[in-house]
Amino acid sequence: MADMLQRQVADKVGEAGYYVVVPDFFNGQPYTGDPSVNITQWIEDHSPVKAAQDAKPIFATLKKKRKHILGVGVYCWGGKFAVEIAKTNDVKAIVISHPSSLNVDDMREVKCPIEILGALRMTQLHHKSSYISLCVPLVKEVIRIITLYIYKLCIIPYYGKIFPGVAHGFACRYNTSDPFAVKTAGQALALMLEWFEKYLK
Repeated sequence: MADMLQRQVADKVGEAGYYVVVPDFFNGQPYTGDPSVNITQWIEDHSPVKAAQDAKPIFATLKKKRKHILGVGVYCWGGKFAVEIAKTNDVKAIVISHPSSLNVDDMREVKCPIEILGALRMTQLHHKSSYISLCVPLVKEVIRIITLYIYKLCIIPYYGKIFPGVAHGFACRYNTSDPFAVKTAGQALALMLEWFEKYLK
């Protein structure tokens, strides 16, 4: 279901006029939530930092052959990936939805406009070398710190929003039979497209 929903997101972004590329940085081994899989080990085996390096030839090809201005829209694991990319000059804007494995200090080096979409319910971020579950006040504090870093140190455009009544995964792994979940995911997609419209066109 998650793969299908993510494909639908990619298709809708494409319908909005963008050339969409969805590389498989998991090498055919996506994290499915299987309780028998150690999430910490899985992340170590599928490093978003390494994936950011692996993406460079893709970006180079798109820039050279298609003359594209590049943006990155990601979910969960992709948050760390996108922030790593945003430390370079390869992309012009990023959108990260319910990010995980993200170190707040990474934001010090972000060079492009960034939009952060978070969930009101419990989520996880990587902070001070440990994974911690964050309740709403802490999620808000993380976004406050992130935006403060960006504002004071980078002076780049940013936007942060916490969606009420939803949990981690709300933008790409939601219950399609729940009207509220569908509506919220649609709102997140609309915000991503607005961000791209503003900074990529």
